[in-house]
Amino acid sequence: MSLADELARPLAEQLRPESLDEFVGQRHLLDPGKPLARLASGGKLHSMLLWGPPGTGKTTLARLLAKRSQARWISLSAVLSGVKDVREAVAQAEAYRNLGEATVLFVDEVHRFNKAQQDAFLPHVERGVVTFIGATTENPSFEVNAALLSRARVYVLKSLQPAELVAVIERACRDVLKVEINSDASALLADYADGDARRALNLLEVAAQLATAEIDQAVVSEAAGSRYRRFDKGGDAFYDQISALHKAVRGSAPDAALYWLCRMLDGGCDPHYIARRVVRMASEDIGNADPRGLQLALAAWETFDRLGPPEGELALAQAVLYLASVPKSNAAYKAFGAAMAHVQATGSHQVPKHLRNAPTRLLQELGHGDGYRYAHDEIEGYAAGESYWPAELDPQTYYQPGDQGLESRISERLRRLRTLDAEARRNSTQ
Repeated sequence: MSLADELARPLAEQLRPESLDEFVGQRHLLDPGKPLARLASGGKLHSMLLWGPPGTGKTTLARLLAKRSQARWISLSAVLSGVKDVREAVAQAEAYRNLGEATVLFVDEVHRFNKAQQDAFLPHVERGVVTFIGATTENPSFEVNAALLSRARVYVLKSLQPAELVAVIERACRDVLKVEINSDASALLADYADGDARRALNLLEVAAQLATAEIDQAVVSEAAGSRYRRFDKGGDAFYDQISALHKAVRGSAPDAALYWLCRMLDGGCDPHYIARRVVRMASEDIGNADPRGLQLALAAWETFDRLGPPEGELALAQAVLYLASVPKSNAAYKAFGAAMAHVQATGSHQVPKHLRNAPTRLLQELGHGDGYRYAHDEIEGYAAGESYWPAELDPQTYYQPGDQGLESRISERLRRLRTLDAEARRNSTQ
């Protein structure tokens, strides 16, 4: 490769480690005695999936493991390749196998392959024609089919720590760029990179072009433009963050809930999706402990629709803070689940005649509504002892109000009504 070609290569490519000793990060896998360190020392690979955020070294690690095992390297990208490319790669691996050489077939972004494309690997992995290594930023449990997943061990890669990113940055400045960078600028650059080594090196490359002398914090800020937060609309990080928001609301942690809300909005999440989930939280986790929570959640959704971003986002924040701060109850959520399960497990019982509607003379003559007791005309506005269940079913208790907020008063009232029911039944048997 000519000097011009070398200089034209991205900094991340120029700095790619040549051995596992140079690899930065993932010490939980590569320190002595850890899984991939043991695998590398044995010199024999098994099929695997490397799962982790962008810029954590998945491709580099796979390449170094193949090199350590002295295997041939064939690389495919699931974005650009199809079944035809898989077949050609396998044919190439078969040729290497006839020469007594092993082959590592690496597939980047394997989660982008559909089921049929993923299935194309299976017989060749089974026969040992290739050792399969897939890289993915998405949860393999959801994105990789079960047959392939059962044949490959999953290794989880972590975002690089600030100190690890600083080490990468300083090595790049010293060995490739030949520029000076002060420690504050390195730390700021690592902060901007947010655990992503590739992003750190891309920003560093821009900073080196902008710097007239030493790279300082001002140059790094200019190169970065705006701070980057990791967020993947619809990906694993997306669902992790909405889960964190929901759990913070449920756990009555308003400040943490607001943090996750802002992370999602800042990352580009559709506010309508958040609004829908906030309404769900109001019913699932606050319920009748404070019914105003549902009203406020719906009002926040409507407010956002009227104002749009960024003004309407404040209403979502208001709703999240309210829901996280008020008493909680999942009694309505549990009652609905229990009732639905009971309905699905029992037959289609008819409505008792006394509860049926009787809008016509014929229905009245058939006895619809006969014996119905109008609750408003009864003592305490309650028809004590009345049954509202199908005749074939024993009364059930799905809803068990908690002792938080308004639900404590609901609980007291229901206990009082059950007492009246018991008294009415005793009187009817005397």
